[in-house]
Amino acid sequence: MQNYLSDLFAGQQYNHKNFFLIAGPCVVESEELVMEVAEKVSGICKKLAIPYIFKSSYRKANRTSATSFTGIGDESALQLVKKVGEHFSIPTTSDIHAHEEAAIAAKYVDVLQIPAFLCRQTDLLIAAAQTGKIVNVKKGQFLSGPSMKFAVEKIKQAGNSKIGLIERGNTFGYQDLVVDYRNIPWMKETGVPVIMDCTHSLQQPNQTAGVTGGNPELIETIAKAAIATGADGLFIETHPNPAVAKSDGANMLRLDLLEPLLEKLVKVRAAVV
Repeated sequence: MQNYLSDLFAGQQYNHKNFFLIAGPCVVESEELVMEVAEKVSGICKKLAIPYIFKSSYRKANRTSATSFTGIGDESALQLVKKVGEHFSIPTTSDIHAHEEAAIAAKYVDVLQIPAFLCRQTDLLIAAAQTGKIVNVKKGQFLSGPSMKFAVEKIKQAGNSKIGLIERGNTFGYQDLVVDYRNIPWMKETGVPVIMDCTHSLQQPNQTAGVTGGNPELIETIAKAAIATGADGLFIETHPNPAVAKSDGANMLRLDLLEPLLEKLVKVRAAVV
């Protein structure tokens, strides 16, 4: 597994034939959910020759409403993410929110994800780097692509060159996001793989109900454009029934729609490489 990951994040431009996929349910809700999604997605990715990293958050720290679901418990959720990785022989990732979480999460997952709102937190980036794990940093909704070179520099200066950057749109007014696709080639100038978050970039935050909205019907559009503009990987949160998901259901892709979407995207990738 480590050779597999080192091949994806080798501190240089990604040059594989196909894009890679980071996918899974937004948050760990139950063992049944994570195992179902991982089994389905890993099977699809094997069939289509897409390198796959399973993603599910062990805790959701950034919630609008105080009543929103945050998780089943850190250790329980991390154990389930680890179980997924071991059972299906696939790498895993989850996000961390404070520097003291880095070493804890690193015991369970292969890739540490830095949330967009925290991409400038120096202590967090350094702590993640010092674990020796791959560090995927989401570009803040308030930053340009070129400014992410500073996050890359912080991680490298901490002794870690295994880095990825994730584009997830920019704040557009109070309740919407827009994707500037110039950010993909700009971030690739840092020499690390660039990933397009196809689901969070379609969020509609700060709704009056306290629950983030979204436009999942545009996931295909976002993904096609990302591949056409040079994205190395795609990030897609998926759930068997987003309508009952406990987090981010408004912008997740329904699980049964993933395979036909990936089949189209493989063709787009083949046309542009």
